[in-house]
Amino acid sequence: MQEIHHYIDGTESKGTSGRFADIYNPATGEVQAKVALATAAELDAAVEKAAAAQVGWAATNPQRRARVMMKFAALINENMDELAELVSREHGKTLPDARGDVQRGLEVVEVCMGAPNMLKGEYMNDGGPGIDLYSMRQPLGVVAGITPFNFPAMIPLWKMAPALASGNAMILKPSERCPSTSMKLAELLKEAGLPDGVLQVVNGDKEVVDAILDNETVQAVGFVGSTPIAQYIYGRAATNGKRAQCFGGAKNHMIIMPDADMDKAADALVGAGYGAAGERCMAISVAVPVGDKTADALIERLVPRIEALKVGPYTAGDDVDFGPVITQQAKDRINGLVSSGVEQGANLVIDGRDFSLQGYEDGFFVGPSLFDNVTPDMDIYKEEIFGPVLSQVRTQSYDEALDLIMKNNYGNGTSIFTADGDTARDFANKVNVGMVGINFPIPVPLSYFTFGGWKKSAFGDLNQYGPDAFRFYTKTKTVTARWFSGIKEGGEFAFKAMD
Repeated sequence: MQEIHHYIDGTESKGTSGRFADIYNPATGEVQAKVALATAAELDAAVEKAAAAQVGWAATNPQRRARVMMKFAALINENMDELAELVSREHGKTLPDARGDVQRGLEVVEVCMGAPNMLKGEYMNDGGPGIDLYSMRQPLGVVAGITPFNFPAMIPLWKMAPALASGNAMILKPSERCPSTSMKLAELLKEAGLPDGVLQVVNGDKEVVDAILDNETVQAVGFVGSTPIAQYIYGRAATNGKRAQCFGGAKNHMIIMPDADMDKAADALVGAGYGAAGERCMAISVAVPVGDKTADALIERLVPRIEALKVGPYTAGDDVDFGPVITQQAKDRINGLVSSGVEQGANLVIDGRDFSLQGYEDGFFVGPSLFDNVTPDMDIYKEEIFGPVLSQVRTQSYDEALDLIMKNNYGNGTSIFTADGDTARDFANKVNVGMVGINFPIPVPLSYFTFGGWKKSAFGDLNQYGPDAFRFYTKTKTVTARWFSGIKEGGEFAFKAMD
């Protein structure tokens, strides 16, 4: 059976702990590989080597670092099919979706080609008599990325590209469920010209995460995952004096106004709610129609679309709409939440719990479920299901719909479908959510903006990728300079203003 270890100093390095985690084929339920789980000592050794390599990398001028990003982007494009296959094989998502996973990460790499412009400081001459002031952005040193299973290519690229382009070394701890994509990306970075040791891929579980958080050399930590773990990592990192940007769970709502195009809204909900089996932090899991007439019209359109969805393994072709969820535990949890919705009084319009695929009976497949008449006190509303389940919460006014979102604990993404510009503008201005779509169901910003939620969806004051990433991965140093000329006077002992 294949064993996956670590990527240290430019080569795959065998782990020494003797501990392994199983990597499943989600479509069959079979163990297809094992990944080594590092010890704290192995992590500390990788950090030490990264710190040594970072000195030379930081001294490399930003334009040369950007050229590595250019070559890296070209290699990602050349290896797109292999990378997508790695994503699909371990995650289970369809190949078109896997290519999108890689593509959205690649777009951040492309922005990082412009790192020299993003890293420029500020300058003022004659801030005082003969005094010039200037600031410079310098790398932090060694930083870490802890990434989730649901985007095995995109989120590691969101972390590593700006961190490396800024002159840092990075310790990447990918999900132990989907490590192969990160290992391949590390190989491509070496081929692109990244010096050995500047990127270290250390596979592991909580032992490695805690070692990252407690290692004094690691200056910053970026994380994406569930809210409880995001809170834990943010708190421990901050206690240890590290910068941290930790992105957690979500409960994304889409308001459907009476004037919306119902067919377009239904299409958007099906794609945003069931794509990738709902295993997206930006998935729309709550439809919020305004008025019973709107709700009835929406259900009427959703049912045939959902019943027509094709569920299967990625090997079944590009017409598969979504694949299995990541583990048996995830499947059981999703089905349990669907059952709780029935028990608590919601109307289960489409039941996906008993879905079974011939020849793949042991796979982690969950059929699509659709609820109507969900209320905010139900578990299926309060919990992030992270599965192919869409809940409809009926409201009677725009203000009631907006209030529902405003009171939710999560604030990752939201959207509104309407033909009225005033309503859309009011929604965008008022809603307390970090990413907003107007007639757009999954409002993930383009890579030259930034990605980040509000409330319990994000911890930290800077977002992922875009300008915020370069702020996060650098620190500012400001220099005040004066060159004396003419008659030299004695020392000054008062703290004088620069007048």
